[in-house]
Amino acid sequence: MLRAFFLYLSTHPGMQRRVTRMRMTRSLVRRFIAGETLDEALQAIQQLNKDGIRASLNVLGENVTTHDEADAALQEYQREIEAINQRQLDANISIKLTQLGLDLDFERCYERVVKLVEQAGQAGFDVEVDMENSAYTDMTLNLVHRIRDHYSNIGVAVQAYLYRSESDIEDLMKRDIKIRLVKGAYKEPPDRAFPRKRQVDENYARLLKRLIERAPRLAIATHDIRLIDRARTWLRETDRDPASYEFQMIYGIRRDLQALLVGEGWPLRVYVPYGTHWYPYFMRRLAERPANVFFLLRHLFRS
Repeated sequence: MLRAFFLYLSTHPGMQRRVTRMRMTRSLVRRFIAGETLDEALQAIQQLNKDGIRASLNVLGENVTTHDEADAALQEYQREIEAINQRQLDANISIKLTQLGLDLDFERCYERVVKLVEQAGQAGFDVEVDMENSAYTDMTLNLVHRIRDHYSNIGVAVQAYLYRSESDIEDLMKRDIKIRLVKGAYKEPPDRAFPRKRQVDENYARLLKRLIERAPRLAIATHDIRLIDRARTWLRETDRDPASYEFQMIYGIRRDLQALLVGEGWPLRVYVPYGTHWYPYFMRRLAERPANVFFLLRHLFRS
């Protein structure tokens, strides 16, 4: 119920206007978002790198309505790549296709992504494609496979709560495409996604075991300690090369667990978002973990 409520709020324009105007809320958002500017995000990444943590940089935004907005997003991502390269940071970039015009024109979106993949490849790192709601799954995977025909530095998120993901990872593994396994953070109908958390967790574990055994490149993206414990056990059993996988977590969430993984020598990358369009992302983070909601409520009552 709580998860469904916050996912509903993430798409509610009226609530977005109210929440984003609250000074107190904006201060709380800084727990999950590195700042509103690229420079603030780069400073956060420098600190993560000092702590032995890689980063994946993302400017917040989605579902643009004009090509001018999509081109502006492209230019911001290009600035990210240039800054990462110039500062020699241990980081890559994560992109959302609807921010690059997927709703407007598939071909023009593809051309924008090609520019980013080429530029990132020259700088020596990957571009990871975020997965949005299931209405975009086919288009996203089609674009990623098409990119892979020409470039190897491409990865994509696969959502464990979708029934189709078992088949999708098989196709991605055949192409040596980096897979970021996530649970999924959007509201989906029961004919497309497992409706219960327990079912999602079970499917995540099932897919994870297969990926650890067979995927050429893998990102284990979860804050669930039970799934992380399973992953560590399976990774030890298979004796995988650490260069072929990494754990991934989100900026500001389970910092204690992040420190634990790095302290034990596990490769870890943290997703670092920044920008002014933080509302939908923030609401999805609240929906994902009750602890995030309780964190917010504690600060609300303190104020």
